[in-house]
Amino acid sequence: MPVVIYTKPHCPYCEKAIDYYKQNGLAFTEYDAQNDAENQRAMLKLSGGDPTVPCFVEDGVYTGSGWGDPPRGCVIIPDSF
Repeated sequence: MPVVIYTKPHCPYCEKAIDYYKQNGLAFTEYDAQNDAENQRAMLKLSGGDPTVPCFVEDGVYTGSGWGDPPRGCVIIPDSF
């Protein structure tokens, strides 16, 4: 299931999300929603107009925006699974 994360440069929450995905070996594709108008339009369409980043899309479906604890927008699979 491909995960897309829409971000903007120098966003600390975006950086935390990207770091989390990398540290946990989770596959994702990152798109800049600030400096690329096409990516921004796609993100806003998928999120129903929510401009919050990071914005998570899984298999073409918006799953959430922002970054919290636990992380929103991602599936956490326990090691014992």
